[in-house]
Amino acid sequence: MHKELKFSTLIFVEPHSLSRRIERIISMSALATHRTSTTTWNIDSAHAVVEFKVKHMMISNVKGHFAKVTGVLTIDETDLTNSRVEAEIDATSIETRDTQRDEHLKSADFLHVEKFPALSFKSRRISLFREGQMAVEGDLTIRGVTRNVLFTAEGPTPPAKDPWGNTRIGWSATTKINRKDFGLNWNAALETGGILVGDEVTITLDVEAVKS
Repeated sequence: MHKELKFSTLIFVEPHSLSRRIERIISMSALATHRTSTTTWNIDSAHAVVEFKVKHMMISNVKGHFAKVTGVLTIDETDLTNSRVEAEIDATSIETRDTQRDEHLKSADFLHVEKFPALSFKSRRISLFREGQMAVEGDLTIRGVTRNVLFTAEGPTPPAKDPWGNTRIGWSATTKINRKDFGLNWNAALETGGILVGDEVTITLDVEAVKS
């Protein structure tokens, strides 16, 4: 009788203990998967550019770019909407193929680079349209003024290894802003009517990032 009781106890206790053990294993496995699902990618400044274009005299677009861009992409491999983007742009690196115009854009009339040497972007929300296309909403700061903007983005591309063993991805995004929202108010009236510089600015980013 004593042996039967012990046997009965084993029958009812061991399955419960085994069940709890399985639950712990599954929980630990899920936690390990979660920990490894996020990857960090550093923007490669040598393969990254921020371009912009704006109307000149209301008849054509003037294009330029910022040559120095740094930042980090934190990508959730299991759910891209949980990913994050942070970028900083060196305002002094602006180039429009005209030295006099570049100096004017760096002056207090526009970017005022002596006081505000950098532009920055920090994502707040990412939404997927379809595979490879998304909306990235976040805070864009220009000349010390921060506004919420929405980028339409493509990427990230599938990872690829370069000849030196680095793993890379590509990513691009575009948005339109009103420069006056950021305190870039300078303009000049034309004799024929209209203004010298348009208010709407199209911004496009093309970047490569290296896995850290």
